[in-house]
Amino acid sequence: MDVAAVPRRAAPQLAERTAGRVTSPPEELDESSEDDLGRPLLLGYIRRELIATAGDVQKIERQMSSFAEAEGFSMGFVFVDEPAIWPAVFEVMTDAVRRHNITAVVLPSPLHFAVLGASNDIKGTFERATGARVLLLNSRS
Repeated sequence: MDVAAVPRRAAPQLAERTAGRVTSPPEELDESSEDDLGRPLLLGYIRRELIATAGDVQKIERQMSSFAEAEGFSMGFVFVDEPAIWPAVFEVMTDAVRRHNITAVVLPSPLHFAVLGASNDIKGTFERATGARVLLLNSRS
């Protein structure tokens, strides 16, 4: 993945990703979860099996970065979950949201959470558990 293609504040501190794997937990994130411009940090979450190609994943990451900018956020790390390692990446992302008081997570579509389980309200469950809003890429908050 071309990390330079997607502006990420604190990407090296959040986690390093190799082939979709988070190799280190995001322990070094500034506790305020805001960048030096005072914008809150937005994290992204993608279920890889719902995206056709690696190029499409990169395109969605760029769209997430543009969405963050338009919505007044600073784009943080985009967590890409692979079926073979799920739920590890989802758990790391959820832990980062809780630990660093992240206020929002962006998804390409509701399907990226819907595949997580049978609950009819995965979005609401996540929001209640973490305190972070779930935003959809193709809508404005």
